[in-house]
Amino acid sequence: MRLSPVILTVVIASLAYTTPPELAFSRLLPAAPALAAAMWPVLPTVLLGTVCLFLMIGLSLVFPDLGTWWTAAGIIAVTVAAAYGSHVRLQRERTLFHVRLVADVAQQVVLSRMPRRFGNIEIESLYLAAAAEARIGGDFYEVADTPYGVRLLIGDVRGKGLPAVGTAAAIVNAFREAAFTETGLVNVARRLDASCTRYNDAFPADGSAERFATALVAEIPHEGRRIDILNCGHPPPLLLNGRSLRVLESAVPSPLLNLAELIGDHYTIDS
Repeated sequence: MRLSPVILTVVIASLAYTTPPELAFSRLLPAAPALAAAMWPVLPTVLLGTVCLFLMIGLSLVFPDLGTWWTAAGIIAVTVAAAYGSHVRLQRERTLFHVRLVADVAQQVVLSRMPRRFGNIEIESLYLAAAAEARIGGDFYEVADTPYGVRLLIGDVRGKGLPAVGTAAAIVNAFREAAFTETGLVNVARRLDASCTRYNDAFPADGSAERFATALVAEIPHEGRRIDILNCGHPPPLLLNGRSLRVLESAVPSPLLNLAELIGDHYTIDS
């Protein structure tokens, strides 16, 4: 693919030399630098345009009636435009590279690499952004091996863009601290709600829409005989046991994060 402009130049020049002058394949030479602009830097694009210009001059010595000056002017004009297009493309590629680099760093902060095992508990995680080419959004998850058992968090912030990422980071950071210090899941949920509320007060959402988050906190004690689940409006987890699949619906829903002050902080744990 990188050599396709050179191959195109050779093919056009060969056809122009081996076919009757009436076919005028030489008029296609400006296509080579135009193609090079899509994949080459500025200097190689200009050099290819220069080669095409000299090829046109050489062909005019063999076939005097090719309309050399019109084609040469076209090659020069297309080469100048192609050089500018190549420059703009490279600038955008550099900008996109830096944006992706920042997104990768943000993802490592919010969605850190999951450990593969805590004791006899195996852990797997996968994140796929809904938007094409997106690296990170308002989704979050975390796991911690605490004195109270293995605690897990998964959730989703309403909205998108940097504000949603900031809210997700605030919730995850609060969980990383509260998971080790709070004795019960209700206190962990209250810490998450408080962190989400403080962040949204400091960085309010644009427009009238309220920014909130769904979250599900689970705790697996070290003896592994039960799972405690506190669900704040998140889709229920699935329990796969052999070929049996259960949807673990909450008996009483708990309030979404940042909405506890509005509807009350009555949290329910299902075991």
